[in-house]
Amino acid sequence: MNDPNHLNLLAERSRLLGCVRQFFDQRGFLEVETPLLAAEVIPELHIEPMAVAPDQPSTGTAPRQYLQASPEEAMKRLLAAGATAIYQVTRSFRAGEQGRHHRPEFTLVEWYRTGDDMQAGMAFLGSLVQHLLATPPAVHTSYREAFIRQVGICPHTASSQELEQRATSLGIVTIEDSNRADRDQWLNLLVDTCIQPTLGRQGPEIVYHYPASQAALATIDNDSNGLPVAERFELFFHGVELANGYHELTDAAELRQRLKSVNTARQADGRRPLPMPERLLAAMKSGLPPSAGVAMGFDRLLMLALGADSIDAVAGP
Repeated sequence: MNDPNHLNLLAERSRLLGCVRQFFDQRGFLEVETPLLAAEVIPELHIEPMAVAPDQPSTGTAPRQYLQASPEEAMKRLLAAGATAIYQVTRSFRAGEQGRHHRPEFTLVEWYRTGDDMQAGMAFLGSLVQHLLATPPAVHTSYREAFIRQVGICPHTASSQELEQRATSLGIVTIEDSNRADRDQWLNLLVDTCIQPTLGRQGPEIVYHYPASQAALATIDNDSNGLPVAERFELFFHGVELANGYHELTDAAELRQRLKSVNTARQADGRRPLPMPERLLAAMKSGLPPSAGVAMGFDRLLMLALGADSIDAVAGP
């Protein structure tokens, strides 16, 4: 603990956290804290929550508890209860995530503001990263534009077969069991290998209007070409994904159906279905105001601020 490099890291981490809080406080946001441990989660296909004491069976009086992958569920309940602009700096947990840009425990900055649509959410996110990293203004690029630029086909109309053929022609190692792969798997493979490494090379780049099949908790609308798209956006800088945002879905029945589909897909993949976020669904049914919400990985932000090559280098001992 006497290592001066470690102390310098702590000082820089503290400075950047202070800048984050100052940015939100000056814009009238209320800092909140929500539980790290809860019996409910928001089921996701590609995120595995950490169960506490997973070997103990759930009972009616002692349900299985989960360390939260995001404070989203609780923060949206605060919006339904009347909050209008809230943010949180919190630890988050995801099982099995380890790599240059992933850790099973990490720091997340998450915020919501009622009345914001996707455009307002992207503008706020761009202002935040420009303030924190002293960058040029963020460039806005549609998912379709980014895909056509690097892959040469429209991601919203291409079939699974066309996507597979394009991956093969580009020399990409294809999915092992291609007969079981769906469109989204091919889209994600092409994004990961061909598109993401090119994003944000000259400055922050916000990619928006993801495929409707990847809406997660975002609303769905039609783009300028009349194609259904998710009002979802992600921020990239130097090829690193920094933030994921939504013009938030407010329809409880639609969310329940989406989450049921996620659990069905999890079971088909041999994984356990996850408990439904009944308190969130009840709050949405009573009235969740329109809003935009964003989650930003603070460790990745600090990594880029310091020019480090992995979050392990900045995440502490």
